[in-house]
Amino acid sequence: MMVSENNVSGKKILVVGELLVDIISDENIESLAVASQFSTIQGGSSANLCANLKWLGVEADLVATVGEDNLGIFLINELKAIGLSDRYIHQAPHRQTSVVLVAKNNHRPDFIPYRSADFAIRRVADELIEAADIVHTTAFALSREPARSNIMTALTKAHQMGKSISVDWNFAPSIWQDDDGKEVLKKILKLNPLLKVSVDDLERFVGQSFSVEESVEWLDRLDAAAICLTCGKHGVWYKSNKLNWKYKNAIPVETVRGVTGAGDAFWSGFLSAFILEKPMDECINKGLEVARLKIEKPYPLYKK
Repeated sequence: MMVSENNVSGKKILVVGELLVDIISDENIESLAVASQFSTIQGGSSANLCANLKWLGVEADLVATVGEDNLGIFLINELKAIGLSDRYIHQAPHRQTSVVLVAKNNHRPDFIPYRSADFAIRRVADELIEAADIVHTTAFALSREPARSNIMTALTKAHQMGKSISVDWNFAPSIWQDDDGKEVLKKILKLNPLLKVSVDDLERFVGQSFSVEESVEWLDRLDAAAICLTCGKHGVWYKSNKLNWKYKNAIPVETVRGVTGAGDAFWSGFLSAFILEKPMDECINKGLEVARLKIEKPYPLYKK
């Protein structure tokens, strides 16, 4: 079993994004149309990544917003229990903590979001950006105002300060509603980001079914410090700067307990190696290793 490295790097990742409640099915079911029992857990891609980084021994802070309600208190208590600070978690009055219903399965989890507080993220303090080596966010967090403007301002400042920008482009039309996200992605690409996108994310973003080869060809037009196209059990395609694409197989999994959160696990592993200035291949290997652990475990990586 992997163990954390106790912050030996002295470096920090600032995560700005969604902290919400996942109400997730106890058993694998095809969709939310099927009756099931559910459990309540701390969720949100940004928060999950931050918690995974903490477990991996990387110092990380989370900037997020919850409601001024008992679900918000539940989330804050969950963060504290795993050793993350709640110092930058805002409790917004007159807003409800965001909730996502999730039907867990081994393919494409079905989900329905109920959003209120998560997109009320406020301005990120300059000193937080200055203290970080990497600033990370997600398409989910960028989908609504005022979070979008405040996060983009933080990313732009970080880029101007010479920090690395990390974005999980976990695009979903149901989250973005009438916005296709294309203008936001254009602005992000000007910041030379580390970009993670899954084949499902890209299909939803482009609005058509792509083969892996077509996905790689489409992404090849983008300028980014690094691009990772995750393909689930079919591994990952990746490139850095102007170099050629490379491919690595997924690590075989003994027992699939669930794929929800595997992408966050992969990217936390990747960033935990990238911040130590490891070669791209090593960053990918670490990501695949952490993703395998997540798929084999029936609970979050950072919980015993």
